[in-house]
Amino acid sequence: MRTVRRLLYTEIIQAVVFVAVAFLALFYFIDLVEELQDVGRNGYRLQHAVLQCLLALPGHLYDLFPIALLIGATYAMAQFAQSSEFTILRTGGLGPVRALSLLATLGVAAGLLTFVIGDTLVPLAEQQGSVLHAQFHEGAALRGGAWLRDSLRTPEGERTYAVNVGRASDTNEFNDIVIYEFDDRGHLLARTRAERATVEGNGNWLMQGVRRNRFVHDAGSDQGKAVDEQLTTLAWHSKLTASVVAAAVLPLKTMSTRALYAYKNHLSAHEQAGQLYEIQFWKKALYPLACLVMMSLALPFAYLHARSGGISLRVFIGIMLGISFVLVNNVSSHLGLLQGWMPWLAAAMPSLVYMLLSLAAFTWLVRYR
Repeated sequence: MRTVRRLLYTEIIQAVVFVAVAFLALFYFIDLVEELQDVGRNGYRLQHAVLQCLLALPGHLYDLFPIALLIGATYAMAQFAQSSEFTILRTGGLGPVRALSLLATLGVAAGLLTFVIGDTLVPLAEQQGSVLHAQFHEGAALRGGAWLRDSLRTPEGERTYAVNVGRASDTNEFNDIVIYEFDDRGHLLARTRAERATVEGNGNWLMQGVRRNRFVHDAGSDQGKAVDEQLTTLAWHSKLTASVVAAAVLPLKTMSTRALYAYKNHLSAHEQAGQLYEIQFWKKALYPLACLVMMSLALPFAYLHARSGGISLRVFIGIMLGISFVLVNNVSSHLGLLQGWMPWLAAAMPSLVYMLLSLAAFTWLVRYR
């Protein structure tokens, strides 16, 4: 059985690598042509465009890997069927359950690889690409106008904060900060503006270029006076960690599963609408399951006889299945958001449906063909 496993895995992996490289080369060429339009503006040079496109490749690989896995596995299985190699393997004792377990093992390994790429390489590359884009495009911001809420218990009583982050220059460096501080009765106590702030992982903010307006209320009255302060630096402790702020300000692609989980919990704790981020969290967490679905979709092609169609037709069917899965997966997320479905169900439904369809087709082919 070790020989059978080596034969199947070698052919499938070679086909998948070839398809993935072809896809990445195509998308790199398209991205480079688009980036060349900006070369020569604001100091943006050819090497910057090349680097920008290279930083986009991990994201493309993450998005396209399940489809490449389906096309490559379909091609390999169709080749085995056309050359009657798979028939010989079945005659030699490769039963349906064993064949399914072999491809499922490869699908699980591909899913783990997809998770590692999406949670480590893609966020890092997307963050660097966003920073590079902002440096050479005048007025560009990674994303702006994000509002966050925080509350702290102080010796003077409960304090509530409304924090606006204008834009980000890195995952822990932010610009154009505005913080409104309220007491437990809803009175505005202070407004703090900062040109930039560095946020540490434990929630310590070090703000620079600070202008602070404090509103001192008279006891027993809503009247008061304003006190203006100009500060070079100001330290502020908050429960808003760097990952939470980055999740609100940076594009979703730059966020890892852990960052999305922390941000959706923050929104839930402060009674803010966080269904979008919850769906994105489950979609990212369950995305590696798509690799297992793709392998289950490819296996039935090995049980089709050569007279049922050539390799090109089967690969075309595999491509259509992959495209339909991507479309259904995207539509399901939007429908889940509009209809108020449970986030994990909206993220997992396409994979479950296609898995059941592939197993049904596999069972029918084994029993009747």
